[in-house]
Amino acid sequence: MPAFAGMTMRKSRFCERLGTQAGYWPGMLRAVIFDFNGVIVNDEPIHFELFRRVLREQGLHLTEKDYYARYLGMDDRGCFSAAFRDQGKELSEERLAALVERKADYYRREIRDKISLFPGVQGLVSELAEKFPLAIASGALRHEIELILSTAGLRRFFSAIVSAEDVIEGKPAPEIFLKTLARLNSGNTGRPIAPAECLVIEDSKEGIRGAAGAGMKCLAVANSHPAEQLKDADAVVQSLEKVDLPLLYRLFSQ
Repeated sequence: MPAFAGMTMRKSRFCERLGTQAGYWPGMLRAVIFDFNGVIVNDEPIHFELFRRVLREQGLHLTEKDYYARYLGMDDRGCFSAAFRDQGKELSEERLAALVERKADYYRREIRDKISLFPGVQGLVSELAEKFPLAIASGALRHEIELILSTAGLRRFFSAIVSAEDVIEGKPAPEIFLKTLARLNSGNTGRPIAPAECLVIEDSKEGIRGAAGAGMKCLAVANSHPAEQLKDADAVVQSLEKVDLPLLYRLFSQ
């Protein structure tokens, strides 16, 4: 996991001139894929409370420690399925669908007045969108993603969104990242973007594993886990406020 201390201004300006004049970017970074919860929107505490509420209504117990250690990074279906399995309870498909919908209803009520983006998100997204196609690959439900991006004025920056409804296997399976890349390439009239030319920005261990399985580089942000628990990523930052184009050039040049 590289450290990103020190890049001279001369090299930064050279990289930017090279990309502008030649039409490509050092290391061939060509697309950026963001996770959503825990990376763009600061709502993991809300998700934990809602999972705990719905599980409590089913007679199951969920601690904050267990949520962040075991279930963070899963989509709603995966989280409910794993929680029931871990506590020795059966869960039918019909009941699972009802629990997912109940939590989604609770979320709609909670998030309406509590949308909070992480520091650095708006500036980074707008900056990167000038250079690369951007996408969302998230285990959140599509209507949740669309609502928050639209409310925050960020929807126009993202060329593709792949959500929980679009995949069979959630993270850590690589399916969501490969489908996201396929959607980006469907609107690409030039050379197809390769997995190795994609950067995934994640906050969870499951997301890091999924990105690696898809053959993509991963930048982890320590919003939900301590940095030492994210060591399998290609690089780790404490905040997206610390991320800029020179840092990404350096990551892809290694």
